[in-house]
Amino acid sequence: MRRWLKRAQSLRVTLWTLIVPPTTWAAHFLFSYLWAAVSCARLGMWARFPTAFVIGTVLALLVIVAAGVIAWQQARTPGTPAPHDSGTEIDRLRFVAYATLLLSALSFVAVVFTAMPVIVLSDCR
Repeated sequence: MRRWLKRAQSLRVTLWTLIVPPTTWAAHFLFSYLWAAVSCARLGMWARFPTAFVIGTVLALLVIVAAGVIAWQQARTPGTPAPHDSGTEIDRLRFVAYATLLLSALSFVAVVFTAMPVIVLSDCR
């Protein structure tokens, strides 16, 4: 675990990193709707244990958590306290890292809420 955290510290948060959590949620959202449509159309009923859906949800959550851990490590970089509004390299890094961390938290909650109907509902009506 410590080795993984050391690796996360060495990675740099960029604008590409910033879009990973919401893009992962959007892909999971699309996957959820497609899974529900295909399972209802093909089976004519809701699948009792949606293995593919569970695997997709777990993968989405793992990607979002990984992006959040990287952002958390970068947001803890020593420097001046918030707000990070100076034009320095470290302030830009910490601002993007903090924004990525917040988007990761929001995307994690969004994936969980997207998965809830599959867990709660039992038919295709």
